[in-house]
Amino acid sequence: MYEVTEALMVPDDSLSIRERAIASWPLAWQGQNLRDILTTMGVDVDAPWRTLPKKTRDWILYTDEKPTVPVYANFAPDAVKRALKEKREPSYMGTFTGARAYVLHTFSSTQSAMMKRRVARYMASTACATCEGKRLKRASLSVTFAGVDIAVMSRKTLAELGAVFAPYASGQSPRLAELARAHPEQAEVTRRIAEDLCARLDVLLDLGLGYLTLERSTPTLSPGELQRLRLATQVRSNLFGVVYVLDEPSAGLHPADTEALLRALARLKASGNSLFVVEHEIDVIRAADWIVDVGPGAGQHGGEVIYSGPPAGLAHVARSRTARHLYGARFESARPARAPKGWLALRGVTRNNLAGLDADIPLGVFTSVTGISGSGKSTLVSQALVELVSEALGHEVTPDEDEGEELERVEAEPLGGRIERGLESLKRLIRVDQRPIGRTPRSNLATYTGLFDHVRKLFADTKAARARRYDAGRFSFNVAKGRCEHCEGEGFVMVELLFLPSVYAPCPTCQGMRFNAQTLEVEYKGKHIAAVLGMTVDAAWEFFADEAPVRRALEVLREVGLGYLRLGQPATELSGGEAQRIKLATELQRAGRGTSLYVLDEPTTGLHPDDVEKLLAQLDGLVEAGNTVVVVEHDMRVVASSDWVIDMGPGAGAEGGRIVAAGTPETVAKASASRTAPYLRAFMGAR
Repeated sequence: MYEVTEALMVPDDSLSIRERAIASWPLAWQGQNLRDILTTMGVDVDAPWRTLPKKTRDWILYTDEKPTVPVYANFAPDAVKRALKEKREPSYMGTFTGARAYVLHTFSSTQSAMMKRRVARYMASTACATCEGKRLKRASLSVTFAGVDIAVMSRKTLAELGAVFAPYASGQSPRLAELARAHPEQAEVTRRIAEDLCARLDVLLDLGLGYLTLERSTPTLSPGELQRLRLATQVRSNLFGVVYVLDEPSAGLHPADTEALLRALARLKASGNSLFVVEHEIDVIRAADWIVDVGPGAGQHGGEVIYSGPPAGLAHVARSRTARHLYGARFESARPARAPKGWLALRGVTRNNLAGLDADIPLGVFTSVTGISGSGKSTLVSQALVELVSEALGHEVTPDEDEGEELERVEAEPLGGRIERGLESLKRLIRVDQRPIGRTPRSNLATYTGLFDHVRKLFADTKAARARRYDAGRFSFNVAKGRCEHCEGEGFVMVELLFLPSVYAPCPTCQGMRFNAQTLEVEYKGKHIAAVLGMTVDAAWEFFADEAPVRRALEVLREVGLGYLRLGQPATELSGGEAQRIKLATELQRAGRGTSLYVLDEPTTGLHPDDVEKLLAQLDGLVEAGNTVVVVEHDMRVVASSDWVIDMGPGAGAEGGRIVAAGTPETVAKASASRTAPYLRAFMGAR
């Protein structure tokens, strides 16, 4: 149930209505209008809220009445009384709306995500008193199995559910034996249902999903968890002759979970199906019966099938970058592990499956946090570490916000814990995540990195631009004076079709170039602004050879493996991994780096081993500049290249949430309790 309470709507009752005591009221003119209406109605809007009579306060907040009264805008209370007495002409007639009614109406009717987020702050969720939060009628909850109702059963993890039903599936349950004596046919039905349920659960448990609860909502699942759930459904479908296409199924998976994934894929193949898998993970590639290697490079340097055949044949293809990692030499660290310059001590961290965890994060080095899926890595790093450091530094934590119903989102659990020491060494926190760099095509690589500002200034400094008095704003597709007015700088127009979805076509006026003809007449080195935005980072790097600020920005983008992207490529076309590397490149350009904490959650997702090496070089550069880098990672190449490793586990969910090993990669590789150790040992070539 959702409640709108006085405590939420009036957080500070020492303020007056004029001082915005009612925080849930709308801002700007509409809020002033409601205040002026109350003035007309004789309410003292300058008295502290707490001094107003309770009856008056309750009416203002909770009334469903909508009285319409004369409003004298910007009149003092005494002047309003005189105007009413003299029956003067009002500024307008105003209609009052109660504060709670405004919140509920706005939440249910607004089309603005921002407005919906704002009013949702004043709505508190409480468990329903009738069903105690179980969502079902009492009649439904009166039916039990194994002593519990369906709501309690739904709160169990898949592993716990398997333990409940296993005795029924095997016929070993005393309750089943008792039922068999009275109703043999009912007992057989119960056994068969339990047997089928356990068979479904076995696939999910084998895929490493035993820590998920049955009632877990899908928006809270990671893409990797969702993909494995879908895969489990297919394994149990018993279909044959089907082509399955999987795009990076190992993304976000620990090597132990990847092995389970390969077993599930093998079962699908054994049933007579074909599997097409797009993959970067070397262990998955090794398990393939046939490899199609595309390249040799990225973007305009790729697009060619350089090998198609059995895995062994790829070893002889010199042009293949994949072959080097599949059949190359064993890993050898290029440098010894760096010694920490200090420690950030987290104490009593409590959230999700972390219960009073103490963790020491080394400063001035490169740290990898590892563990199987669901072990608590992201909770420790991306949530607890980020929130505690942000709070201590006075930064605001930006929540992961997606479009959708505000109240349907699962609220983050309260965070417990503190930073005991080490904060004095940090001045900034930079979280480099995989969220989009923009939600519309107007945001792109050039605008996000600030590169476009330099480019526009170069165009504004040309002889032709100065003669026409064009400033840098003229060369922006977001400004009316330079953009194509027909498509308003979008580059395309929407064509509405009857009975079919609308389609988008290149703008017939600018041919998709986004700028008007006059702007495109100005050229820099023989190219207009639209042509420059159409260049790849690699091509632009050569084109702007004489411009140091532009070349530096492009150099960093190339170093993180994004040389194939177009400067004007819309943000909506970029993958999460590409967005993350653009953010990293933007940070790398900034001067005066040092004493900063960089947090990255699985930065190698979607990256080829070649690109992983480029990313590692950049992260090493950050550490050499005096910064601290902490990554949540499954890629053993990254883990082996770290200065320090913190391994979480030993299991997932309730079986995880503890630090099972911490130290240099060599130390963690020898830890007997670590699920990561065998894979790290194998990668490093340890005996």
